[in-house]
Amino acid sequence: MDAISKISEFQKFGWVLGLERMNVLLEKLGNPHEDLKVLHVAGTNGKGSVCRYLYEILQAAGYRCGLFTSPFLEVFNERIEFDGSFISDADLQRCSDVVLAMTEEMVAEGHESPTEFEVITAVAFLYFKEKNTDFVVLEVGLGGRGDSTNVVKQPLCSIITSISLDHTDRLGETIEEIAAEKAGIIKEGCPVITGVENEEAMWVLKHKAIEKHTPIFDALQSPCEILEETVEGTHVRAEVLKETYEFTVSMVGRHQVQNALTALTAIALLNKRGDFTVTDEQIAEGFKRAKQIGRFEIMEKEPFVILDGAHNPGGAKALKETVLRHFKDKKILMVTGILADKEVEEVLDSFMDITKDFIATEPDNPRKLPAEELAEKMQKRGGHVHRFSKAEEAVSCAQGLYEAYDVILFTGSLYLIGKIRGLINEKGVRET
Repeated sequence: MDAISKISEFQKFGWVLGLERMNVLLEKLGNPHEDLKVLHVAGTNGKGSVCRYLYEILQAAGYRCGLFTSPFLEVFNERIEFDGSFISDADLQRCSDVVLAMTEEMVAEGHESPTEFEVITAVAFLYFKEKNTDFVVLEVGLGGRGDSTNVVKQPLCSIITSISLDHTDRLGETIEEIAAEKAGIIKEGCPVITGVENEEAMWVLKHKAIEKHTPIFDALQSPCEILEETVEGTHVRAEVLKETYEFTVSMVGRHQVQNALTALTAIALLNKRGDFTVTDEQIAEGFKRAKQIGRFEIMEKEPFVILDGAHNPGGAKALKETVLRHFKDKKILMVTGILADKEVEEVLDSFMDITKDFIATEPDNPRKLPAEELAEKMQKRGGHVHRFSKAEEAVSCAQGLYEAYDVILFTGSLYLIGKIRGLINEKGVRET
């Protein structure tokens, strides 16, 4: 059985927050995480983009950098990157074999089995230690306080990108409760950088920083001027920690400017502190190179074919603002599928402001909202909807309608976007 199949068997243990299992497992592995210099990133939306900015900037500066993110879109190996490449199948197999042997020891000794995400996190730590990485950009999987990545005791900094309602069944039903969970990554003496707009959430984070005797830097207070904005990216000038930077953000949308400011604040702070040396030119190069698959990813331009994993209210709102800014008065077809445990009504509020023409489909996930139910919700709001339970059928339908629209927008659950991206890459944007 290959590594991915073996790791997938741990799905039966669900996603259980808490660090006890992780600490036992890492102890058996020789605590590889303790030798890593980590930039730790949490948040509801934007954390993947901030991680990508940090990773690309550090690589542009010549550092050996690791990146751990989730979930993957097309191939499992996307979750663990080093020096510009996904982990190889051979390295994934080898590191997984070591970790899985230790999980067997744990269970034999009477410990609770680690979860799938804990196993993957341990594989990443082991791999990055073996690769002798200079820095690791580490994305939180869920929440913060009880997430398996939170075994890192002294990160170089803790970054919290945004806070909104998501995973309310596990993180809390209010913004304050969710903020408290994410604030769990704040450590004694480790600086905190935030890209958080919500005032109630910021209040929680500031109090946690005071409690931990650590400074907190609000990246969104940095003066920033947008010099040019197109679907190719945004050229900005920003003043961060009393230094002026000018660069182009290749990822599209005003929210990406906020994410870029958050990443830049972390880089500037650690640069001043002497943790690494990065020039203004290397920062600009990193921002220019940084792109996230499935995040307002333009696959084609005539018509525009765009993929965006807007799967919660914050992501859907950001998508709406970006689409309406760049494609106002254009004819738009949206293909979407959503998980039933998301804030579906709020997501649809934003989607219905983008267009009234939809293809409803389903993510390949047990938590999916059936296409039939999604279509009914859209129709009640005045939407014109085709419905297909299978993503393949939804993509084929959309391809047949390309000539009638200016923009074909595939959005919703990341599970769906990953599937659709694979279909498009396999068959081409237009089926022949």
